[in-house]
Amino acid sequence: MTAKTLVRQPAAPEASLRPHPSRWVWAWVGAGTVSVAGVMLVLLGYLGAGVLSGTVDWIGLLAEPMWSPTDSVFGGLAMIYGSAVVCLISLVLAVPVGWAGAIALSEYLPPRLARPLRMSVELLAAVPSIVYGLIGIMAVRPFIAWMGDVPGGDSLLAAGIVLAVMIMPTIVAVSVDALSAVPDRYREAAYSLGLTRREVVRSAVLPQARQGMRAGVLLGLARALGEAIAVFLVVGRADGRLPTSFDELLDSLVHPGQTLTTKLAGPEPVLAGTSGPYFAAICGLGLILLALVAAATVWGIRRTSGPGSAMRGSRKRQSSRMRGELDKAVGLLRVGALLLPGALLVAMLAVLVTRGSAAFAPSFWFTSAVGSSGGGVSDQILGTLLLVVTTGLMSLPLGFGAGILLGVNASARAARVLQTVTVVVGGTPTILLGLAGFVIICSTMGWGRSWLAGAIVLVPVVVPVVALTTAGRVSGMPAEMTESALALGLSRAQYIRSVVVPYAWPATLTGLLLGLARAAGETAPLLFTATVVFGAPALPSGIVNAPVQALPTHIFNLSQDSGDPLAVSQAWGSALVLVLITAVLLCVAVALRNRFEGERWTT
Repeated sequence: MTAKTLVRQPAAPEASLRPHPSRWVWAWVGAGTVSVAGVMLVLLGYLGAGVLSGTVDWIGLLAEPMWSPTDSVFGGLAMIYGSAVVCLISLVLAVPVGWAGAIALSEYLPPRLARPLRMSVELLAAVPSIVYGLIGIMAVRPFIAWMGDVPGGDSLLAAGIVLAVMIMPTIVAVSVDALSAVPDRYREAAYSLGLTRREVVRSAVLPQARQGMRAGVLLGLARALGEAIAVFLVVGRADGRLPTSFDELLDSLVHPGQTLTTKLAGPEPVLAGTSGPYFAAICGLGLILLALVAAATVWGIRRTSGPGSAMRGSRKRQSSRMRGELDKAVGLLRVGALLLPGALLVAMLAVLVTRGSAAFAPSFWFTSAVGSSGGGVSDQILGTLLLVVTTGLMSLPLGFGAGILLGVNASARAARVLQTVTVVVGGTPTILLGLAGFVIICSTMGWGRSWLAGAIVLVPVVVPVVALTTAGRVSGMPAEMTESALALGLSRAQYIRSVVVPYAWPATLTGLLLGLARAAGETAPLLFTATVVFGAPALPSGIVNAPVQALPTHIFNLSQDSGDPLAVSQAWGSALVLVLITAVLLCVAVALRNRFEGERWTT
């Protein structure tokens, strides 16, 4: 008699455990894409209608340096020169330090030390631009005045330095996300070949993270091109300054200038009316600015998408000598790059704590403003939180959907076109968004100033940041995850819902944080669409004709009265309150991100 062996047959998986069809994914992704394209179409329609309302001499607008509305002379060459110079200065200063700091955080420092340093860098990214403008007035302008022997210190160099400080945390934060998304198997394979850490980073990690790091630079460039208020406070706003020789070019750096954004953020867009040659020239400047953002984006994509970088790295690695000493020197330089953002954060906090003493009184937080520079800022705090929360709720699903489409479904050519459009939307000067929102929402639709109109205008500021960081994360997803999901028979929508969304979520939170940090400090669009200086209730009772008060516009109004010590003290106290609010939002976002990210930090 033979004994029988009982073998348990494998149970068929329950149908209820398989992912749902998830057809809603396509509607969600489509809504995100339509939102980005819709913003671009609305903006182009507004600028195009403005240009057609008058006559624009395009040759004069591009080649004439003088701008004199009283003589009907509208030349934008000096402004184009100013925008190019301040952006070039900011990129030259910020990109090397930002990339080196990101590599140090991701590849050199242990997670226990890297986590708080990363959070410190993101706190810098969360500082509103109006605060950077105040720092520029207090610290950068005196330095330029001393160095260039220029009264006041307003100059293109001061604007470039302020912009460099502003965009460097963005470059670091986005680049760290791209580096942390590189699978560890690439590093392990490179180390098994006997490469040093520097060679592993150069040959195995950077080629995989290149797209995400490039997105960080493009986001920084977009912010530099579109920033208005911080540059407005330190550039001097002098028309017609165009050098004719190399010596004059160097001298122009330490003298007042003008940029496209500061021209658009000044009083002239309101003085120009809504039609005629003056208004058409203003809209023409907006189109030129959009074209510059698009040209810089396309140039950046072409410069970094070729296969030559990896090949050059390989050839140099084979011919290098003294590998150990060189590895140590490069490692020290990369870790040392973190000293600059650390010093900036410490100095900024020291200035805010020293000058913003009013914020240490509880009554400053919980009482309403009295007059132009008395009382507290409770109404401004509630208005700012309402705008930020509403903008985040509208931007998160739209930006996430657009990022998923960029990273998963679009072909290489389509992804490049969509990425260019997204960066151009992200680099759109917010003053143009404010003017377009004022004409379309507040005037044509009859809303008046409204908190919801302000949030809608801020959505295009946040959505591109969320979309680009999400797409950068998805592009670094290991191929085996996709292959395993498709081998299980998941549909495309189920694959996005069950695999892509959980993987991209940490980077999406980072993008949302960076976008809201920028939106929280925006002043120009809120002046046109959402805020008033006095008289608005703490919380609006409706949607139409329901303005609020906000901290950025409150700080901007107080900073214009620099001769009143009480107004200056109130401005610094309000700036400290705004920074603390963004810091709390940052801590919550980082805690959520770390929970979803788990142990993905590299060692």
